[in-house]
Amino acid sequence: MKRKELSSIEREALLMALLSQLLREEISSGQVLRQLRRDVLGMSQTQYAELVGISRRSLSDLEADKASPTLSLFNQVFRPLGLQTALVPRNRGLRERLLSVDKANI
Repeated sequence: MKRKELSSIEREALLMALLSQLLREEISSGQVLRQLRRDVLGMSQTQYAELVGISRRSLSDLEADKASPTLSLFNQVFRPLGLQTALVPRNRGLRERLLSVDKANI
């Protein structure tokens, strides 16, 4: 069965939901990468690995959180999704406050 293509509003909503879950440590960066690759871009691991210039095995390891990627590699694999690595507070309470401030400004 062919997957329904998401509208730009649906893609943005999915992205925001996943990033919020990531910041709340409910999901991992690998899970975010896998879901965005599949649901936003509709690409296989092989296709996406070729797009970002890494091996399919490396992508698989990243998505399974089995790799220890450099910042450069993280930026490389998230760039096609419009994302880059950034600094966020390690303290969960501070991250929650940051998310609350963002929601108030939306």
